[in-house]
Amino acid sequence: MVLRLNGPVLKYCDHLHGKWYFSEVRAIFSRRYLLQNVAIEIFLASRTSIMFAFPDQTTVKKVIRALPRVGVGIKYGITQTRRASMMSPRQLMRSSNMTQKWQRREISNFEYLMFLNTIAGRTYNDLNQYPVFPWVLTNYESKELDLSQPNNYRDLSKPIGALNPSRRAYFEERYNSWEHESIPPFHYGTHYSTSSFVLNWLIRVEPMTTMFLALQGGKFDHPDRLFSSLALSWKNSQRDTSDVKELIPEFFFLPEMFVNSNRYRLGTQDGGQIVNDVDLPPWASSPEEFVRINRMALESEFVSCQLHQWIDLIFGYKQKGPEAVRATNVFYYLTYEGNVDMESINDKVMREAIENQIRNFGQTPSQLLMEPHPPRSSAMHLSPMMFSSIPDDVCMTMKFLSNSPIVHISANTYPQLPMPSVVTVTMHQQFAVNRWNSGYAAVAQSPSYAESPQSQGSNLPLSMDPVLSQTNNSSNPALRRHLGDNFSQNLRIRSNCFVTTVDSKFLVACGFWDNSFRVFSTETAKIVQIIFGHYGVVTCLSRSECNITSDCYIASGSADCTVLLWHWNARTQTIVGEGEVPTPRATLTGHEQPVSSVVISAELGLVVSGSYSGPVLVHTTFGDLLRSLDPPKGFSSPENIAMSREGVIVVNYERGNIAAFTINGKRLRHESHNDNLQCLLLSRDGEYLMTGGDKGIVEVWRTFNLALLYAFPACDSSVRSLALSHDQKFLLAGLALGSIVVFHIDFNRWHHEFQQRY
Repeated sequence: MVLRLNGPVLKYCDHLHGKWYFSEVRAIFSRRYLLQNVAIEIFLASRTSIMFAFPDQTTVKKVIRALPRVGVGIKYGITQTRRASMMSPRQLMRSSNMTQKWQRREISNFEYLMFLNTIAGRTYNDLNQYPVFPWVLTNYESKELDLSQPNNYRDLSKPIGALNPSRRAYFEERYNSWEHESIPPFHYGTHYSTSSFVLNWLIRVEPMTTMFLALQGGKFDHPDRLFSSLALSWKNSQRDTSDVKELIPEFFFLPEMFVNSNRYRLGTQDGGQIVNDVDLPPWASSPEEFVRINRMALESEFVSCQLHQWIDLIFGYKQKGPEAVRATNVFYYLTYEGNVDMESINDKVMREAIENQIRNFGQTPSQLLMEPHPPRSSAMHLSPMMFSSIPDDVCMTMKFLSNSPIVHISANTYPQLPMPSVVTVTMHQQFAVNRWNSGYAAVAQSPSYAESPQSQGSNLPLSMDPVLSQTNNSSNPALRRHLGDNFSQNLRIRSNCFVTTVDSKFLVACGFWDNSFRVFSTETAKIVQIIFGHYGVVTCLSRSECNITSDCYIASGSADCTVLLWHWNARTQTIVGEGEVPTPRATLTGHEQPVSSVVISAELGLVVSGSYSGPVLVHTTFGDLLRSLDPPKGFSSPENIAMSREGVIVVNYERGNIAAFTINGKRLRHESHNDNLQCLLLSRDGEYLMTGGDKGIVEVWRTFNLALLYAFPACDSSVRSLALSHDQKFLLAGLALGSIVVFHIDFNRWHHEFQQRY
């Protein structure tokens, strides 16, 4: 096919670097490059982002107008318009709802800092503007770390350079005695974030190793200057006048950065010590444990109540001007935006010199606030239940007439939904759309409850599907709630044979003898779509996380040993393909036995699947096989898998064998439990694991070390399915005798009791 193209178009096609589909674009931000507002960053559905720098700002506006109208995405509560993509960081801060969410503790400190970094122009695509995170701990020496002791935490109201009083005096003296006609005074001639600092922190991880070598002319730096010990790095940032480095986000999620897994020869220090893995503090027995405790410290009460002061220094009103002087927080003038107008510099040599200085001196983030940042509300204030009497474990029980085991529960309880509900499916293919009462208040929070016994029904969180509770109805209501009888007799119907859409309008079921899986309307029980693609019975399904209006992935595993990835379109409310017929997005191979379970995360871009007496495989959502998770000795057949947003993977093998892995395949721990487990579930942050099995006992574990924390009162029969309400206040269990038990659960309870010593 020959296209007649006019000249200017070809100019841009000469060296084609990559192509991206408009349909994949999820967010567009205006960005700075070398402190000039001439760049944009495009975030894609595939979880990658690309940054483009243009000659001037007019071009940026033209490009944004030509791109899809996605704004800055759906996360920050800002309407999706092209205007949003052109907003300044300060406007984004003002328009977003994230500060309120953080104050109300609906998002973590980590998530909030990532948000601030993102809107202030920090990006993984420019090492000079890499996200900045604070040092939070000061104790890297002792054998044990007590997270309830304030003296183990850094004072977040002061910049790194001002923590040590004698060093602070030195910097203030420099500022006060500075005399230069063209360079304004500053405290620090170095910055808290530069490209070379980022590369030094991440020197053991590709592609940073290669980039570090390119920067250093093909050799590693002098071994004494390489990142080799946490205690030493902290000490240097307290005493060395040319070191005021803060941290990067990886310190809170990437244990691999501390391990020299590629066995680079990093050299020998002057003291004779070989630089290899990073020396960890004595209180951390492994990189995973260091990252976990560092993250717990970041989310602790001490940090929560001071973090707004650090935000003032880095992103807020103490970033520049008289307040910055008062806070000992003034950096070299070329690190701030607005101090240089590149377009007015005609001298090419001068311009290059200034660009190089900006490149190497570090860049201060865009200023987001001109007034003090509000503090976070205290945990006590927000969740008084933590400190008052705990409500009874069992909140309510609801029994269906059919007596058939409840093999699946989906809790679609978001209050924003037109009808918050809990969808249940029984072993005999009857489903129910049960109403969730968003206004329900727990007994402990509502003392008036005791005085008004008549309101008992309205004060329960769950009420039965009206279609099934109307027993006096002459026509058979069960037909409106039945999935038919085309299921294969060879397959054990389990929790992962079903998924629902977020609004409970559609139920997707597998296990049919004709190798299809089917989409049903829950309103009528009619089949909306029959999806063919597998050559064996479809044995399990999974849906990626998504919000009410967005598309998601559905993964199907089959007896044909493959996993297929499908795209659910939220607008057409169907599974879509290239043309008329639904076609899979990717085919995942590598199993040699029927697939027993699958989980998918669009956010992480991963699909994890297990096969009977086979391995657990990790693929990307593009279909590339990344790795196999090695089972502990004696654990042979993966049956259930769960994965958290943070990438912790928990696998339940035959009977009560459980193992926990990191996203990169490192096994954290394994346990053999004395119950035949039927279902498992992780809390949103992956800290806690809930399991249920034949003994009828629902238990709560700490994921990291698989320590049992709590057992709920025993139920009258085996637990077949589990689900958590959206706010993680209620845990629902489906039982073999046809009832649902709703438990009160409060993860804060374990968080606070066990936060003391590690």
